[in-house]
Amino acid sequence: MIKAIIVDDEQHCIDRLRVLLENNFSTTIQLIGEASSVTIAQELIIKQAPDLIFLDVQIHDKTGFDLLNSYSSIPFFVIFTTAYEQYALKAFKFSAIDYLLKPIDVDELSSAVHKVVSTVHQSDYKSKFDLLYANFRQLGLQEKKVAVPTISGIEFIMVSSIIRCESNVNYTTLYLTGNAKLVVAKTLKEFEELLTEYNFFRVHNSHLINLSFIKTYNKGKGGSVVLTDGTELEVSSRRKEAFLNRTKSI
Repeated sequence: MIKAIIVDDEQHCIDRLRVLLENNFSTTIQLIGEASSVTIAQELIIKQAPDLIFLDVQIHDKTGFDLLNSYSSIPFFVIFTTAYEQYALKAFKFSAIDYLLKPIDVDELSSAVHKVVSTVHQSDYKSKFDLLYANFRQLGLQEKKVAVPTISGIEFIMVSSIIRCESNVNYTTLYLTGNAKLVVAKTLKEFEELLTEYNFFRVHNSHLINLSFIKTYNKGKGGSVVLTDGTELEVSSRRKEAFLNRTKSI
């Protein structure tokens, strides 16, 4: 049985999640407490030692990160509950942290709970939260940055400095302005989800490009693009039409 607590500053959200848990997961999860503030949550964690926390992102004038940042390592699983959308949700996906979008759907709750039940190791949990927090801090900034995990920690990269991203199985190489490049342990699909709305387009299964750096397009079955750094990349024939439509707005 997994011992869980809910941390949320809205009582109706606590009530809904409690009912969903009691009606659907009574044999899996034991709800042992609720907290409406970070301070109460900290006291409850010390007293009850939960295995799992359903944690709201915004809690009065504080955030769930204020709670998590008080730990050098995270001694419990966390499923965020949030009303955030668009870029914020991409930050969750990019950081591989589970979240539930309010109002909470029972099927999505079931999926998140199943992941917790089936997960044994959580050695990299703290690093995932650090990455998520770093990306959340970029919300609302006029000049967007993306926080990516590296061997030594987290590196902040200006989105506008990324010329292209190249896939290498489970790794992606970022080619940056100034002849710099960075290898990141994230798939190209994850970068595609994060960057598409910032004028990036996946021209090929292996290549995601910043449309701002296109120099020329050469016709052909799919054709090819030449970027300002001199790189020439094939455009997949099945992506050609969508690519040409996107470039009309450049």
